[in-house]
Amino acid sequence: MPSRVSPVDIAQLPDHVADVVADEATLARLLIAIRRHLHMNPEVGMREHSTSQFIRRTLEGYGLDVTGPVAGTGLYVDIEGTKATVDGRAHRIGYRADIDALPASDQKHVPYRSQNPGVAHLCGHDAHTSVGIGVALILNEMRDQIPGTVRVFFQPNEEGLPSGAPLMIRSGVLDGLEAVYGIHVDPTLDVGRYGLLTGPVTAASDRFDVYVRQEGTGHSARPHEGADTVWIANQIMTQYYQLTGRVTDARNAAVLTICRMQGGDAHNVIPETAQFGGTLRTINQADRETIRRHMRRTAEEFGRMYDAHVELDFENGAPPVVNDERAVRNVAHSIDHLFGEQAIYQIPQSSMGGEDFAYYLKELPGAFIRVGTSSSPKTSFPLHHHHFDIDERPLAPTARLMARSLIDHLGNEALMEQSSPFQREGYDLDGVSLPETQPRSDRQRPAFNANASTSAPPSENGQH
Repeated sequence: MPSRVSPVDIAQLPDHVADVVADEATLARLLIAIRRHLHMNPEVGMREHSTSQFIRRTLEGYGLDVTGPVAGTGLYVDIEGTKATVDGRAHRIGYRADIDALPASDQKHVPYRSQNPGVAHLCGHDAHTSVGIGVALILNEMRDQIPGTVRVFFQPNEEGLPSGAPLMIRSGVLDGLEAVYGIHVDPTLDVGRYGLLTGPVTAASDRFDVYVRQEGTGHSARPHEGADTVWIANQIMTQYYQLTGRVTDARNAAVLTICRMQGGDAHNVIPETAQFGGTLRTINQADRETIRRHMRRTAEEFGRMYDAHVELDFENGAPPVVNDERAVRNVAHSIDHLFGEQAIYQIPQSSMGGEDFAYYLKELPGAFIRVGTSSSPKTSFPLHHHHFDIDERPLAPTARLMARSLIDHLGNEALMEQSSPFQREGYDLDGVSLPETQPRSDRQRPAFNANASTSAPPSENGQH
């Protein structure tokens, strides 16, 4: 269940990051306070201005140099270790946290519910940001153990299109990196467990919209005199639902779902335009292309058959997240070392959800880890549910785990000798323009409040 720590008094937290990181309870209070501040003040993608400023002030308040904005509202910090590298060459790897919220309402009855109507952190990005800050602070105090450099970066607009990951890449966040890691909270996984999977972890996710048009409107008594746009749209929808498993191998996961429809307003007027839209999610790239090709052919042929103009538009979403086997083994070793083998959960199959961390893993090896945050019905609502919440106890342990995994990766000679730095030359976003990177070095105190009093452990029945 959610911790009862409340963000009320920053003055009671230690001034120095060493004092925060050294004490597990203090680190937990800090990360919970950060998460709750963000949960109460969510912002949608590419508008995370206050969120970005908060992250900057928090990190700079504890002595880190922050670079940004990049890709609009993104930021990053570089933590350079002082330990000799495994092969004498300079090495650099990365860790990503996404910072945006969803355009949805928060209907929980908790003190830290969203104060921004119609915007809410219902996908855990507030927790991801809190953990990312924790990773940066921990690594900053472990520089003597880091055989290389770690870049911790905070990405905008994971939920939107065009998503923030390719914008961050275009802005240079991967330049010189040789591997990248990230996490996602999982309300289906118990607290204390970490989900691992080699290979495809999520699906490619594309949005589509179909528009069926005729010239003018029609009368419901005489649909034969024109093109019945609603009926034609319905025929196309029916055909679309039959594609997966018929034009693709049924053993390959693929799901097409229509989620929006719009026609006319009157009961007896056939509208000039009927439209519908949804998502296509696939694990296999060949299936993705096959289904899209058949969708276009279906739209064109139904338009010709019934003398209507049918238009199909796609918004390309993220490709599948594909975990590198060696990076997954590295995290598994770190989990075993810190928490024991029982903390490892082998994910049985890929999720059909989409995640733009996939863009990073197209360019570099790495791993995307699931973090168990469920301990009661209140912390088991699915992602994007208007009652979504997490058990906050994993925040501090997860920050320590990912810091340890990053150090272990840099210290693994077998991993590093086969790595090569990312080069941005030739990376294209079809002309998308981005703000210039503007480094800043002014230092400020952390911009949140936190209560240093330790609350009682969460009860098993999910009650505060």
